[in-house]
Amino acid sequence: MNEGLVLGSHHLNSIFKQFCCQPELVEFERKVISTLLHRVLLAAVMILPEECYIDDFDRYVMNDIPIRLIRLTDMTFVERNEVREHFRTSYIRRLGQPSNTVRYAILSHRWLNQGEPTYEEIKAGTAAGPGYEKLKEFCARAGEYDMEFAWSDTCCINKSSSTELDESIRSMFRWYGNSAICIVHLAQSETIEDIMEDEWTERSWTLQELLAPARIKFFNKYWVPMTGDRNDKNDKDDINEFLVSGPLLSCLRRRGPAKILETLERATGIPYDDLRRKFCPSPSEVDKRMTWAAKRKTTRVEDVAYSLMGMFDVSLQIAYGEGGDRAFCRLIEVIMQAGDPSVLNWKGEAARHHTSHAIPLSPQSFIAYQNLEFEGSGRLEMTMTSLGLRVPLVIFPLSVRSNMSAGHGYSITLDCPLCPSIKIDIDTNYRLDSVDQYALGIVNYSLIGHVPGIRSKSAGFILHREPDIFHCVPICKPRCTAFVGLKFSLPEERFTEWKLVKEVGLVQVDFPIIPDEPVCYIDRQYLQTVYL
Repeated sequence: MNEGLVLGSHHLNSIFKQFCCQPELVEFERKVISTLLHRVLLAAVMILPEECYIDDFDRYVMNDIPIRLIRLTDMTFVERNEVREHFRTSYIRRLGQPSNTVRYAILSHRWLNQGEPTYEEIKAGTAAGPGYEKLKEFCARAGEYDMEFAWSDTCCINKSSSTELDESIRSMFRWYGNSAICIVHLAQSETIEDIMEDEWTERSWTLQELLAPARIKFFNKYWVPMTGDRNDKNDKDDINEFLVSGPLLSCLRRRGPAKILETLERATGIPYDDLRRKFCPSPSEVDKRMTWAAKRKTTRVEDVAYSLMGMFDVSLQIAYGEGGDRAFCRLIEVIMQAGDPSVLNWKGEAARHHTSHAIPLSPQSFIAYQNLEFEGSGRLEMTMTSLGLRVPLVIFPLSVRSNMSAGHGYSITLDCPLCPSIKIDIDTNYRLDSVDQYALGIVNYSLIGHVPGIRSKSAGFILHREPDIFHCVPICKPRCTAFVGLKFSLPEERFTEWKLVKEVGLVQVDFPIIPDEPVCYIDRQYLQTVYL
């Protein structure tokens, strides 16, 4: 709300009270002044909502759209200030959501090995070559969607500015999501079936470019639309301004988006429903979403992590040169802060993290994830410390029932003394030592107050700890006259901290709980904080 208008309305109200209290005013004069001041005050109050809308509009343009766009009429750059002024008048007339007024097209494509137009070339008006021809084709298609502005990642970012590059990478998912139409150019496809082999489906950055936009249009290598629909994500899009012009459809028979989405599902591994509906970025369903990125490639190794920030709705400082492993560890750490246990549902070699063995090496670690139930379990407190990942788990003791060699590894069966009907089978490359202690660390429990509740289908880590041979305490036997009334006790056998059994991942355990009771509450003694 505009503070100046608020103060002004209060000031008018005080003037009204002062005038009405003047003894020399006759009743008629008092009524006239009262009416006039009330009208002025009412007019001021009626302005406030519109001012609020304008403030929202200004914030949207200055924060939620690209730093600069290409003006289609002359192929020159316009900055956010110019975009704001261009759309302000039409926005005031219609108000509502700023994204319905500030409309721009955005390009998704596979970069050429060389010849893409740069920021400097577009700014100087010297751009040429195959990349610039692609840009002009994109802008022409954007014009057919009645767009006045467009954005391309090749030339609309001043990559010599580290600040601008950092903002662009962090904001890109939002920019694609706020676009009026995302135009995808598949340079290796002529038909829908060709999409299966198109490199566009294999690049890391194009994952968010597929998920973020609500409206998307696919064009083949010749810039011919691949379907007859105005929106290849949803043929029930009811926004009239996105109707495709007649010439654009002249060479096509009308086909629904089902075929192209089904092909994309097979090519990308992303379920049909996730492709079709508006995607909601969040640090949830981490195990499933990571598999979408598992087979994708990047030129810079750090981009494996940076390209996933938008999908999980998290933010990282951009630091090219830190290495892919460090960047991905940082991504996982910030995702863990949201407390979704699915981030722990991976298997295989752990990352070379400086304190924890609970960080996966890459998105590929999630390919073999278990189909586990996490819904309804609540947030899991996960904090990275100098001792490892600090996480409270429900700990049940386990015993090794069998430890058999199987090929190049071991096939192991564990049971739970507290629930003898439970049998857990795991395969590992490492033999379990009989002198170690073992436990099940349940992650998908719920808490009411401080009381933990386990589910009939629980998910947990297999943990182990070793006898602590390096902290043997010498037994002190003082003379009886040295102490008066002091009681002595022998120390218990000490073990190291709980650790993950390597390369096993989460396992599902089916507890024999009454079917009508989805959660069974147990004593708090079983809830322990561990450092993994």
